[in-house]
Amino acid sequence: MTSIIFMGTPEFSAPILRMLHEEGYDIKAVVTQPDRPVGRKRVLTPPPVKVTAVELGLPVIQPEKLRGSEELQQILDLRPDLVVTAAFGQILPKSLLEAPSLGCINVHASLLPKYRGGAPIHQAIIDGEKETGVTIMYMVEKLDAGDIISQKAIPIEEADHTGGFFDKLSIVGRDLLKTTLPSIINGTNTRTVQDEKLVTFASNISREQERIDWTKDATTLYNQVRGLHPWPVAYTTFEEGSFKIWWAQVGKTKHNETPGSVVAISKDNFEVAAGNGTTLALYDIQPAGKKRMTAEDYLRGTGSKLQIGDQFE
Repeated sequence: MTSIIFMGTPEFSAPILRMLHEEGYDIKAVVTQPDRPVGRKRVLTPPPVKVTAVELGLPVIQPEKLRGSEELQQILDLRPDLVVTAAFGQILPKSLLEAPSLGCINVHASLLPKYRGGAPIHQAIIDGEKETGVTIMYMVEKLDAGDIISQKAIPIEEADHTGGFFDKLSIVGRDLLKTTLPSIINGTNTRTVQDEKLVTFASNISREQERIDWTKDATTLYNQVRGLHPWPVAYTTFEEGSFKIWWAQVGKTKHNETPGSVVAISKDNFEVAAGNGTTLALYDIQPAGKKRMTAEDYLRGTGSKLQIGDQFE
C-alpha cells in the first residue's frame, strides 16, 4: 500500500485529505500550520486540516517553520512513498522534495503556468478571467514550476467570488487527484513541462491591492470586490477612515462626476462614480469603527446623512 504524507492548511485542503482517507491510502501523518489566534478575542484556533485529521484519527505535525526543524526530520523518518500538498503555506526543503520514491505532488488552484503563487483564485477573479481550474503537478525547488501531471478547468461565473470559488476548486481538486493518483503510483502518468513564456504570478494579496481606485471602470472594481470577498475585503476611504466594501455590483447610473463621488442613493444601495462614466453600487459595507452592515441599514442609521456629492477616496 502506498504511504502518503499529506500537507495542507485551509478549508480548501480538507476535502482532499478526506478523499485520501476514504480511498484507503496509508496516511502516515498530516502536516499543517500551527494553531493561530483568530478574531477580536484572539482565540487559539486549529487550521481546518487539523480539525479534519483529528476527526479521522490521523497523526498531526505542526511545524512553525519546516526547514531545519525537528518536525522535518520526523517526517523524513516516516519514509513516505509520496508527499501530497494542497495549500500548505510553506516552501518544502530540498531534502523532503527528494525523499519520497514517487516524488512530491501539489494540488494547485490554477491552470499552470498561469498564476503561480499563493493567491491564484483571488487573482484570477480580480483579473476578470472567464475560467480557471486545478493543476496536479510535481514539486521542484522553484515556486509552482514543476511538470504538469493533469489539469481540470471550470468557468468563473459573473457572480462568483473568492470564498465560493475556493469551495468549488476544492472539490475539483479532490476529484482530479482521485483520478490522477493511480497513474502516479503505477508510473503511467504524463508529464508536461511548463512553458515559461506563459508564466504569470499571483503573489499573496498586498494591502495596496485591497484599495479601490475610483478612476478605474466599474467592471474592474466589481471584479476587485468579488476577488477580495470574503477576505481580505476591498476598502476605500471615507471621512478619513477606512471604509470596507464587502459586496457591490456594477451600477446603472451614467455620470460625468469626479470618480469617488456619490451620484445616486436608493433604498438598499448607493452608487459611487467610477471611471469611464460608470458607477459601482455598494450593497454590503463596513464603515470605520463599525460592524459589517447592509447599505440599507447604513442609510437608515448612521449613514442617513450620506448625500449626493459626498466623496470617497
